[in-house]
Order: sequence, then structure tokens, then C-alpha cells
Amino acid sequence: MPCEHWTEQLDTYLDGELPAAESHALDEHLRGCPTCAAQALSKVQLKRAVHAAGQRFTPDPAFRARIRKTIAAPKPTLWTRSWLPVFITATAAVLLTATAFLLTLQHNRTGEQQLISELVDQHVAILASANPVDVVSTDRHTVKPWFAGKIPFTFNLPELQGSPFVLVGGRVSYLSQSPGAELIFRVRQHQISVFIFQDQALNNPRANESVRTDLSFEVRTWHHNGLQYFVIGDASPQDLDNLTALIKNAG
Repeated sequence: MPCEHWTEQLDTYLDGELPAAESHALDEHLRGCPTCAAQALSKVQLKRAVHAAGQRFTPDPAFRARIRKTIAAPKPTLWTRSWLPVFITATAAVLLTATAFLLTLQHNRTGEQQLISELVDQHVAILASANPVDVVSTDRHTVKPWFAGKIPFTFNLPELQGSPFVLVGGRVSYLSQSPGAELIFRVRQHQISVFIFQDQALNNPRANESVRTDLSFEVRTWHHNGLQYFVIGDASPQDLDNLTALIKNAG
């Protein structure tokens, strides 16, 4: 089937509106077609940029209601007017503090979302690449030493014997201009990226979280011994949980 058929469905696919059967077929096509996968990655990046630009702080409805109630309240007496400046000053201070706190939370949350989005983009780029890894090996004793001198930390790889997972290889990845490891695993027809970075290289590392992102990617993240781990893929949640458990046991 020509690529034009698939590229016409990309927007519907990215919006999650494509029927399950067609979405699965397009998934399979993207894994084998670098051209279409690159177009999908470009559209994902554009959607993320638009989403980030559209995020703004919106006053809480309860806050609006309090303002309206204050405006409609009876005029204050002489005694009240004498205390009104003090009350307004104190209220303004509280509101400014609360607003700053909310904006800080929103900023941190946006930063965390952008971090996850950047890693998902790297994972999608790997799916589209003809040469996804720099060291090709299913032997963990070959892959781990390859990173020596290329990244400023070491890590342990899990024993996969008896599991459905296969180690494809690894490559050096970068996040916030800091080098880290990206390990590629395969389970059945699905490819999973495992990113490892130092905590100090990330502004807002998360301790433990399960996330479902755009394009139906599952994400698992945790930190251990000064390292932050991210497991990203379109495999089932149970597969990601199982691989996460294997990696944690190896650490």
C-alpha cells in the first residue's frame, strides 16, 4: 500500500481518533517505513510545541466568585474603612503568594512534561532509524562495557534469560546537554527504550511514576543511586512493568 495512504491518516492517528484496526496497521507501517515515521515525529513535535505555547494560568472559578462577591458587598462603615487598607494589603500578599506557588507548580509540571516529551521524541526517532543502536549485541556483558568512558556513570543490566525480552543494543543519548545511556529492548513485535541519566542532569526528576503519553506510549520512571530511569514503549503496561522489575532487580 503506498505511503500516501498512511500519511493522509497521520493527523487522525495522532489525535487518537483512528479506529483500533487501522491504528494497529499504521503502527506496523511506521515501524518499517523511516519516511512516514519521520513525518509522524515532525507532527508530534509540532503538536507539542503548540500545546506548550497554549498553556496559560487560568484563575480558579472560586477566586472569580469571591471577587464578584467582594464587589457586590455593601459599602464599609467608618471603622471598616480604617482597617480596609490593612485587609487589602494582607489579602493581596496571600493571593500573590498563592499565585506564585501555583505558577511554580505549573512551571515544574510543564518542565516534566517537556522532559518526557523529548524522550518520547527520541524513542520515535529510534523507531524510524535504519541504525537505531551504536553497539549491537544481545549480550549485556558486551553492551555495558561499551559505555565506559562515554558516559559519566555506570549501571547494571538485567538477566533476561527465561523472559520474553531481548536486548538489541545501546547508544549514547543526550538530555539537557548531558550524556546518558539508551538501551533498546524488544518484546515480541514491540521495541522499548530504556533511558538512564544522572539525577543532577535533570532539573525536575520524578521519583516514581506511570504515564501514558501521546501515540499511546507507556512510560515508567524512577530513580536509584543517583540515576534516573525512563522506560518508554508502545508495549502493554504489563510488559513495561515486567521489564521495569527486571531492571530494578539488576540495580
